[in-house]
Amino acid sequence: QENRRAAQEKADAVIADLRAQRLTRAADLIEESIDETLTYYGFPDSHWRKIRTNNPLERIMKEIRRRTRVVGAFPDGQSCLNLAAARLRHIAAGKWSARKYMNMAPLYQEQHQTHGAVA
Repeated sequence: QENRRAAQEKADAVIADLRAQRLTRAADLIEESIDETLTYYGFPDSHWRKIRTNNPLERIMKEIRRRTRVVGAFPDGQSCLNLAAARLRHIAAGKWSARKYMNMAPLYQEQHQTHGAVA
């Protein structure tokens, strides 16, 4: 949805529809967790797309999966864990850790304006 109010209205409609279908447990679960789901609306618009996706995590998992398939069978669980940890260390030390995924300036600017108005 374009904004939090529209998203909340859509969630309310889904909850009402689930209750009409007598799926009360599903409706209760949505009702209990909708605020957490819509948290990203509290961030600047430019961050929404990045927050809603988990593409960087999926990319890391795909890379670890690719490397474990090459090995095939591990002698034990610790060997697999060591390979995954080594790859994560490589990523943390490499170019991925140096890249900015989100420009935090709008968030800091918004916080500064909020705290500046209070002071």
